Amino acid sequence: MPDKSIQPIDHPAAWTVPRLGGKEAISIPLTDRHIAAFEAALESLKKVCDDHDGITSERFPLDPIADDVAAWRGEMREGRGIVILRGLPVTRYEPEDLKRLYLGLGSHLGRPVSQSNMGDLIGEVVNIGGKDKRERAYRNSRELKLHTDRCDHLAMLCVRPAIEGGVSGYASALTIHNIMAAECPDLLALLYRGYHHHRFGEQPPGEPPVTSERIPIFSVTDGVPSVIYIRGYIDLAVEEGHVTLTDDELRALDTMDEISNRPEVRLNFVQEPGEIVLTNNCLLLHTRTAFEDSDDPALRRLLLRLWLREDDRPMAPGVLLHKGRAGIEKRAGKGTYYKGQTAAS
Repeated sequence: MPDKSIQPIDHPAAWTVPRLGGKEAISIPLTDRHIAAFEAALESLKKVCDDHDGITSERFPLDPIADDVAAWRGEMREGRGIVILRGLPVTRYEPEDLKRLYLGLGSHLGRPVSQSNMGDLIGEVVNIGGKDKRERAYRNSRELKLHTDRCDHLAMLCVRPAIEGGVSGYASALTIHNIMAAECPDLLALLYRGYHHHRFGEQPPGEPPVTSERIPIFSVTDGVPSVIYIRGYIDLAVEEGHVTLTDDELRALDTMDEISNRPEVRLNFVQEPGEIVLTNNCLLLHTRTAFEDSDDPALRRLLLRLWLREDDRPMAPGVLLHKGRAGIEKRAGKGTYYKGQTAAS
């Protein structure tokens, strides 16, 4: 019997591609006024801070464009959950200054947290591992399934695109939820119950390789919805024999994947240099197609990623367990390559 307590979620982020209107409808051009504010804040920052850990919104003041930043943050957090800022002149800046500027802007949108055992507050999305499944997804070139990251909000800045492929994809998890509520509510209830997730070798010392409790894919806490979905980590826990899934549990995951890739649900576009995509990682899924790089290392695909937390956002205990308060703990000598039994698909 379907769980009658699970109802469709009414939220601006429960969009379909026709209603959203495509890439142009969510794009905002950065003007000379925005760029001037960023650069003035960068110069102010460099006088008092030279490391990423010390970059804060107070040290990167954006008072001249505060209303615009608040509007971007509001659309990401309470609105449709996706905004594209266009026109950051990425080639104007030295690489480290670009990172400072980007992290400074991000500090106004959330609290930056570590993205791996390397402690990287800025993740360089670059092809290190090729098609190797043991390398973290942001450091290989494989096609990815729609998923979430271990943060509340996500920022992706394109410095250089691939020579072929690497198309970005986004889908509203709330729309997927609502379609499942109408088409297969019994399977949706299984997603609320959740799944054990493999931790890809990034768990703190002494902790098990798979979460000891189920992490809900969908949850609602104090009226605030959240989604966590990394199919590869669920499958890896099964492949290594840590857990088993019932036929219905598998069917629920397969159904979510099928719906997420429907043309009216999945928004696809090529991210161009100087574009920053801001997304609500609690409400949207994201992905990219496989890509091919240039033979010249200086021309290879490069995106810069931020993981941002929203500390006052209500969330279920399993959601907080998955994300961690400070992201993935930095560990000396550890990288992003998984050396365990198998590799996530």
